[in-house]
Amino acid sequence: MSDYTMTIDGKAVSAPGTFGVIDPATGEVAEQAPDASRGQLDEAMDSARAAFAEWRRDDAARRAALLAAAEQMFARAEEIGRIITLEQGKPLGDATMEVVGAGVWLKYYAGLELPREVIQDDDAAFVEVVRRPMGVVAAITPWNYPLLLATWKIAPALRAGNTVVLKPSPYTPLSSLKLGEVLREVLPPGVLNVVTGGDALGAWMTAHPVPRKISFTGSVPTGKHVAAAAAPDLKRVTLELGGNDAAILLDDADPAAVADRLFGAAFMNNGQVCSAVKRVYVPEALYGDVVDALAAKARAARVGNGMNEGVEYGPINNRPQFERVGALVSEAIAAGARAAAGGRPIDGPGYFFEPTILADVPEDARIVTEEQFGPALPIVKYRDVEDALARANGTNFGLSGSVWGADAERASDVAARLDCGTAWVNTHLALAPHQPFGGFKWSGVGVENGPWGLYGFTELQVLHRSKQ
Repeated sequence: MSDYTMTIDGKAVSAPGTFGVIDPATGEVAEQAPDASRGQLDEAMDSARAAFAEWRRDDAARRAALLAAAEQMFARAEEIGRIITLEQGKPLGDATMEVVGAGVWLKYYAGLELPREVIQDDDAAFVEVVRRPMGVVAAITPWNYPLLLATWKIAPALRAGNTVVLKPSPYTPLSSLKLGEVLREVLPPGVLNVVTGGDALGAWMTAHPVPRKISFTGSVPTGKHVAAAAAPDLKRVTLELGGNDAAILLDDADPAAVADRLFGAAFMNNGQVCSAVKRVYVPEALYGDVVDALAAKARAARVGNGMNEGVEYGPINNRPQFERVGALVSEAIAAGARAAAGGRPIDGPGYFFEPTILADVPEDARIVTEEQFGPALPIVKYRDVEDALARANGTNFGLSGSVWGADAERASDVAARLDCGTAWVNTHLALAPHQPFGGFKWSGVGVENGPWGLYGFTELQVLHRSKQ
């Protein structure tokens, strides 16, 4: 029997059945997770609804609880990090830092104000705009950063006075179950409920009558289903749906100087980051040098089981994604692309794939036009900056992008023309709790992080008091 339990109304709860959680480093089932029944989801929702009435009232208590939750993350970072490595695959050091990051987000929101704005104060009336919590929030999270992205939702939702029912990805449920267990010690019963299961559980959550808000991070197709399920009840939604981030190198960029940062921004978490660099546009004069510099980085990368010391990149998280990355690389090579480094799965157990740099990639190859979400990076030539911008913006995605060059002002002018939610200059993946994160077009609806993310878990109310 599994030691992992769900959290419902502040209690440890088992489920009628379980499902296997695979260690991607071995491809074998490592643990069992509870498979929640529909009745148990109802219990979690009822518990969150009952807890809301008291939780919303005491601002100071909410701040204190979030600070206590942050301390739990800091104190138990390595313990929970090992669980993340087991189920997600990333190196233990990265997994531990993910837990620390979750603590940072919780602590940030504990200190954030919910302002009341006076918009009229005269002889006629005193009019104030206040932000009120919505009620119960259904939070559905992905497998690439299972704990950190959960706290991107939990922290602002709880700070605003809402209560939460969390459902993690079935590929990485264990760290969220552990989160629920750890936070039972510092949160009142019902404030945070954690349930686990497959796709059916997610569908039950989005159509459930109790939540007033759904916060979802995942794929575009699933995000569209979430939006459709929310529409009949007019639930509020925040959708973070991934990206196909372009990095544009200008003609004054130094390939040797940017290679480290560019490679790191493309291959962080083995490329399994929604806002990682997914395609690189390089002027013809620099093309060979850039390809060579990035290929050298790829060949030197240390890939292996994330539990082993010195490993920089673990496996792809799950078999469907492993097969998808392999198919995208194979298709590109068959269409004329050249693997300057990598290009193949790594022999042995688990979902390991060589860090891959693809040169001479056709513009219409799926690895350019779609989000690969794995350790394979296409490098594409361009003629002039207008050409590069047209290609970078010629997609349904619009999450983030970056421009790299010696003249920072010029690079900033180009970056401002990217159609995306975050445009970086001479860096990429520079994320922080105070900085809003969201996308244009199919990359999402709404934003997370900063006060803007907090406001997304509130409704505006006007309090108008007549003085006459």
